[in-house]
Amino acid sequence: MMKPQKGRAPIREVKEFEEEVLQIDRVTRVVKGGRRLRFRATVVIGNKKGKVGVGIGKSTEVAGAISKAVAQAKKNLIVVPMAGQTIPHRIAVKFKSARILLMPAIPGTGLKAGGSVRKVIELSGIKDIMGKCIGSPNRLNNSQAAIEALKLLKPIPWLKNASVEAVKSKEEAPEGHPAQQNNRKPFHKKPAGQKPAAPKAPAAAQKQNKAE
Repeated sequence: MMKPQKGRAPIREVKEFEEEVLQIDRVTRVVKGGRRLRFRATVVIGNKKGKVGVGIGKSTEVAGAISKAVAQAKKNLIVVPMAGQTIPHRIAVKFKSARILLMPAIPGTGLKAGGSVRKVIELSGIKDIMGKCIGSPNRLNNSQAAIEALKLLKPIPWLKNASVEAVKSKEEAPEGHPAQQNNRKPFHKKPAGQKPAAPKAPAAAQKQNKAE
């Protein structure tokens, strides 16, 4: 049996999904012998590439509840249709006492949402969106409402086909083709001491000066 070499740290496996604990609650259940105390954990996982899920786990220990919640979240993963870095269209969803409103935004807007909805959207990979929680402040209901809203989104076929065709044309184009080059003109900064050139006078004014 080979012994581990000294001075080397153990190799850690790269996780496919990132985990975020939304809430940990203490729950009790009354039975014949008394009360049973357990912990309930609400966890959201996602790969920031369009997959996200929410799970709930209960156990007598916090670590056990989190592991159960992660296992359940992996079973409830959904694929989020995206239009670039935002969602395809506006959507409003009511789940129990929670109401969620999600609206697409232009690039550079960022995540304009709060609470558990922000964490669900962030782990799904959406970068530009505006969201609002209208109703219950319950994190569990809001996170499940956000999942329902993302699940009901409809993709835009022409946008997806256009992006795929653009990538194919760029890959199939020969070297030096304008499709593989950046269309922006290079920016040349002028030296600090150089003065801008004076504008040229019109041709009629130049002839009049020569005649004089």
